[in-house]
Amino acid sequence: MTKDLERDLGLPSVLAISVGAMIGSGIFILPALALGIAGPAVIVAYGLAGLLVVPAALSKSEMATAMPEAGGTYIYIERGMGPLLGTVAGVGTWFSLSFKGALALVGGVPYLLLLFDLPLKPVALGLAAVLILVNVAGAKQTGRLQVGIVVVMLAALGWFAAGSAPSVDSTNYAAFFADGIGGLLAATGLVFVSYAGVTKVASVAEEVEDPGRNIPLGILGSLAFTSLLYVAIVAVLVGVTDPGSVAGSLTPVAVAAEATLGRAGVVAVILAAILALISTANAGILSSSRYPLAMSRDKLAPPSLASVSDRFGTPVASITLTGAVLLILIAFVPILDIAKLASAFQIMVFALINLALIAFREGNAAYEPEFTSPLYPWTQIFGAITGVLLLTQMGTTALFGAVVITAGSVLWYFAYVRPRVDREGAATDAIRRQVGRETITEVASARDDSTHEVLVALTRGTDEERERSLLAFAADLVRGDDGRVVAVQFQEVPDQAPLTQDVTDQSSSDRSFEARTTAHSEELGVAIEADEIVSHDTKHAIINFADRRGVKTIIAEHEPLRLRSRIVGDPIDWVVRHAPCDVLLVDNLGYDSPQQVVLSGQGGPYSPAAVDVAGAVAAANTGSLALRYPIEAGESGPHVTTIDDYRTELAELLSVPVTAEPSRPDGGHTPDLVVRRGADDRLRDVVFDDRPLVPSPGCTTITVYPHESRQRGFIHRLLERLTF
Repeated sequence: MTKDLERDLGLPSVLAISVGAMIGSGIFILPALALGIAGPAVIVAYGLAGLLVVPAALSKSEMATAMPEAGGTYIYIERGMGPLLGTVAGVGTWFSLSFKGALALVGGVPYLLLLFDLPLKPVALGLAAVLILVNVAGAKQTGRLQVGIVVVMLAALGWFAAGSAPSVDSTNYAAFFADGIGGLLAATGLVFVSYAGVTKVASVAEEVEDPGRNIPLGILGSLAFTSLLYVAIVAVLVGVTDPGSVAGSLTPVAVAAEATLGRAGVVAVILAAILALISTANAGILSSSRYPLAMSRDKLAPPSLASVSDRFGTPVASITLTGAVLLILIAFVPILDIAKLASAFQIMVFALINLALIAFREGNAAYEPEFTSPLYPWTQIFGAITGVLLLTQMGTTALFGAVVITAGSVLWYFAYVRPRVDREGAATDAIRRQVGRETITEVASARDDSTHEVLVALTRGTDEERERSLLAFAADLVRGDDGRVVAVQFQEVPDQAPLTQDVTDQSSSDRSFEARTTAHSEELGVAIEADEIVSHDTKHAIINFADRRGVKTIIAEHEPLRLRSRIVGDPIDWVVRHAPCDVLLVDNLGYDSPQQVVLSGQGGPYSPAAVDVAGAVAAANTGSLALRYPIEAGESGPHVTTIDDYRTELAELLSVPVTAEPSRPDGGHTPDLVVRRGADDRLRDVVFDDRPLVPSPGCTTITVYPHESRQRGFIHRLLERLTF
């Protein structure tokens, strides 16, 4: 039996955890780097960065109250967005925390060197090695130590701000926006990582009392407090130093403290900086090493990363991997690039957090948060869009790093994860439901009140029985709309034969065709007009006639696809691509008042045009319609539920009895008619068309090709393929 964690963290503890997780490199290191990019406008950059974190803070607050259990950002994104984006988020967050740990050490050591004359890189590498060993051994900070560090930091920073404020020189704020909006946004992106710890409390949500109240208050309260603290300290820092003297400094707060508070102020700042940055680095190693562990348990990473040492009780392999990355970063990557990459990955992850919330809200997963984000979904959309825009302003290093890590994560997913993991996130179901709703809307508006005129394109090779089947089918299509059928017999003559009077004169077979058409019209109770057209090119003649008459549909026979047809196409394929209307291709095995009509699908939404055809035929013959679908092994519960809901809504739109039946390997019973959707593009039709090489399944099959104006766009088809 598992043990529950005691909920003994109140609001003060939540605030301390969140504030302590934020104050570090963001104030002791980054102001100097950002000042070199934006000048005095760095003050605004800190405030703007805090504002842009709000959507992610709200989103994570809501998800933490819905899932108040131990975990982290990766857990929410993986459950919300699925294994693919979960992989990207897990790797991205791991790198972000690793970069942040490296930034804390590389940026913290210079404060130590103000007291001792030591080489920077070796000291930083030595401290990193010690912290890695500490994490392997299992030692960790106690709550009292963390609170003590926060108290010392706040006391030192408060003394610096209060004691230095009277020395502010307003001339240092001259040319405030000299570097323009580009400099401001670049600096905002750089300091974004300063607020990365704001949502850290969500990882201990299982231990927070009254999480519906204390988590959002703690996260938003600490964010507001830290934003104001950052802005105040940076404003003082800029105001008490000569313009440009701090930009590029490795110890900007100490430089400013020395100018206003003397040696005592410098020592206080050094003490606070070293405590804060070592604490940040240790927390970075601790938290980042848990991401490979969590991903391994979810089968997104090799099982060895989930192993826990019997001796130390820690994930040694995961910590070792994280430590190796940390040492490489410290040894070879410049501090500015480390800061940019840390912020870039954090921005990317926060954007995914906003999207994950939308996925949970719109999907079919069980999701009952105690706190709900205001102004949903606009808050989340704003957060995701501004995150992407901010990334574009951070320079090539940040963009390149984000692209490389994302691309590498995607490749890892397809090479390693996908063969091993068969689950989906809430986003997949949310998108699937939206695609289904759009398709239902299209079906509802598929038919209009105008006269429905159908062209039946016949050739000399069509025998009388197949001719009658095509006309009967066309009659059923237009009967409900009081439409009409135009039956045209197309005759093609060689190019060298002129279209003289002898060729175009009506023959006995033409008169026989017209007589049969009149008889079929009387038998079927639908107006059928007969015509004959002689041309040098039948396919062009069909298109020209359909365009001139403004018909809604062309019906023609389609021979079984042979190899030649698959590779080079045949004339009727050309008609499909150039027709000004829908085209229905008939694998003709006869048509006689079909009672059992099957609408065949690929597992996704049925084509509105195909639904229209199948429904019209079933209604005209007082028959029934079966929605046939493939059986997929391992389909998730939400997947099945969503598709069942879609089929139920579709059945309610139709005026005939509707059932659902799975496709059977043996074909099952033979219906009277099968209606299926044609491919949306020729390439897929040539390569992937699953239509059998002989007419099947033992009855006439209608393949529906909607006009391009009714075809689904690329994005819709892509989402349909990915989610269904």
